[in-house]
Amino acid sequence: MGFELDRFDGEVDPDLKCALCHKVLEDPLTTPCGHVFCAGCVLPWVVQEGSCPSRCRGRLSAKELNHVLPLKRLILKLDIKCAHAARGCGRVVKLQDLPEHLERCDFAPARCRHAGCGQLLLRRDVEAHMRDACDARPVGRCQEGCGLPLTHGEQRAGGHCCARALRAHNSALQARLGALHKALKKEALRAGKREKSLVAQLAAAQLELQMTALRYQKKFTEYSARLDSLSRCVAAPPGGKGEETKSLTLVLHRDSGSLGFNIIGGRPCVDNQDGSSSEGIFVSKIVDSGPAAKEGGLQIHDRIIEVCEHWLVSE
Repeated sequence: MGFELDRFDGEVDPDLKCALCHKVLEDPLTTPCGHVFCAGCVLPWVVQEGSCPSRCRGRLSAKELNHVLPLKRLILKLDIKCAHAARGCGRVVKLQDLPEHLERCDFAPARCRHAGCGQLLLRRDVEAHMRDACDARPVGRCQEGCGLPLTHGEQRAGGHCCARALRAHNSALQARLGALHKALKKEALRAGKREKSLVAQLAAAQLELQMTALRYQKKFTEYSARLDSLSRCVAAPPGGKGEETKSLTLVLHRDSGSLGFNIIGGRPCVDNQDGSSSEGIFVSKIVDSGPAAKEGGLQIHDRIIEVCEHWLVSE
């Protein structure tokens, strides 16, 4: 719902009024057809009727409504009277400053805080009332045996019934204890839900960590096996009892800048048993459907002997 027109200082532009409540727009929302209404007016209408309040188009849903921030900023700069003007407040403030003013307005309604009174007063008069005029204000303690606080009204009446006062005091304590117990149960329930949520998050994190560790362990095992195989191939002495060494010449054409295989090596390795040093470049991976795979003949662990611009030799 919007703001009452008579609360504003001066005339209000008709374009700033809601077409539903005919008041100054509060949190304006616009429809796709260009009509503007208060959020508190148009949302219930759209939810119930499913159409623009002006009946100018077909179906309309709440998610199609949009905030009009420039219009809202313009409205917030209007001068408005305090909501407690009828109680005597004469302040006129900017609409955007109204909540802050109402927090400390001396003419806002407030109740006496003494138990058993609850009289509704102006905020500025509460302290004086509680100090000087309230019949429920304490003036001492009963000297007849109960020792409970004695109010001004009871003192003026000549005292109070201790048994009745003790029963009332006990009922108040029981009510307070019940409220505290209820609040404690509510907090315990909330803490339990929070604990379950944290335990579930921790379990999910542990599972993800385990899966990640397994993936990396698998990759490490694969790379270790590949490196061991390449190391054995590099360390094998020439002319040893191994497979027959054959040279192979391939002509490969680059595909997207690649020949379709990866290499490893190029630096001296550990000395062999005969004292010689082996070095070389070896095929570590052949890309599926790449130029090397399509040409055929090249295999993982093959040693690259020579590479020219248009051909390579391996063994």
